[in-house]
Amino acid sequence: MSTKGFLERLAEGPVICAEGYLFELERRGYLQAGAYVPEVVLDFPEQVENLHRDFLRAGSDVIEAFTYYAHREKLRLIGREADLEPMNRQALAIAKKVAAEGDALVAGNICNTNVYAPDDAGAARQVRAMFEEQIGWAVEAGVDLLIAETFSWLGEAEIALEVMRRSKLPTVVTFALHKEDRLRDGATPSEAAKRIEALGADVVGLNCTRGPRTMMPFVAEMRRAVGIHIAALPVPYRTTREQPTFQSLIDPDPVCRHCLPNGRSFPVALDPFTTTRYEIAAFGREALELGVRYLGVCCGAGPHHIRALAEALGRRPPASRFSADMTKHYAMGTDPTLKAANQAYVRNL
Repeated sequence: MSTKGFLERLAEGPVICAEGYLFELERRGYLQAGAYVPEVVLDFPEQVENLHRDFLRAGSDVIEAFTYYAHREKLRLIGREADLEPMNRQALAIAKKVAAEGDALVAGNICNTNVYAPDDAGAARQVRAMFEEQIGWAVEAGVDLLIAETFSWLGEAEIALEVMRRSKLPTVVTFALHKEDRLRDGATPSEAAKRIEALGADVVGLNCTRGPRTMMPFVAEMRRAVGIHIAALPVPYRTTREQPTFQSLIDPDPVCRHCLPNGRSFPVALDPFTTTRYEIAAFGREALELGVRYLGVCCGAGPHHIRALAEALGRRPPASRFSADMTKHYAMGTDPTLKAANQAYVRNL
C-alpha cells in the first residue's frame, strides 16, 4: 500500500486513474469484444501486468484491479462462473504487484451488473450479493480505495455504495450517462451526485460512454451541485450533441459504414472517431480548472492518452522521456544538422 492515502492526495491536488483495460486488451488480441469478460486475467496474466505497468509509467496514480465485468453474471454468460474467485484474486494480486513498483494506490473495482431492475427486490438481492463477494476479496487483498463505476441506474449505484462503505475505505462512484442525459431511473447527473454525496461517498462523477465534449457540461453541473470531489473519466472519442455517446457514433463515410456489422461503429470500428492526445490534454486542463481532481480516461484509452493527461497537469512521468520531439524529424525538424534538401522537401510529403 502507498504511504500517502487517496483522500490525502485528493486534498493536495489531482489524482489520475487509468481505465480502459477492456478495449486496450481487446485491441491487443487477449479479450473478446461483445461479452467483454476479463478472461485475460487468468489466461494471459502477464498482459494485464504489462498494461498496468504501461499506465503506471504514463502517470496513473491508481492501479485499478482489472475486475470490471469479473462478476458472477458475466462469468455465467461465458460458462466460467467457477473461475469467479480465482479471477478476482488474481486481478487484485497483479494490481498490487505493479503498484508497488511506483508510488501508486491500489483500487478494488465493481461495476454495473446488467442484472439490476428497479422495484425488483430479487434482482436487488442478487446485485448486492455480487458486490459483497467482489468487495470482500478486494478488502482481503488490502486495497487503498474502492471504485464503483459505469452505473446507468442510480438505484444500483446506491447498493454498490452501501456495500463499499462497510469496508471503511475511501469510495468513488461514477455514472455512465447515455443519450437521454439522465440515468435510467430518471435522475439527472446532478440529482444523482447529491444522492451519492448524502449516502457518504468520497468522490462522485461520470465515466465511460461519453467523450470529453459531451461529458464536460454535466461534469460542470455536478461540480456545482455537491461539495465532495468530482470524477471525470471520458472515453477518448469525438462524441457530439447529435451522437453524444460512443455507442451512438455512426461513421459518416457510407462506403466504410457499408462494411460494418449492422452499420454500427461501436465497439470495434471506432477508430475514425478517436481523440488525439492533445484533446485529452485539453480535457485535463479544463477539468482541473473546474475543480475536478479525480481524472482519467476510460474505454479506448491507451498509455499515450494517460501520459498526455499527466503532462497537462504539469507532471513528467517516466514515459515522458519519449514524448514527441519533432525538432529531430528528418524533414519537419529544425535541428541544424539535418539535411536542408529534406527540410525543403517537407511541402511534398
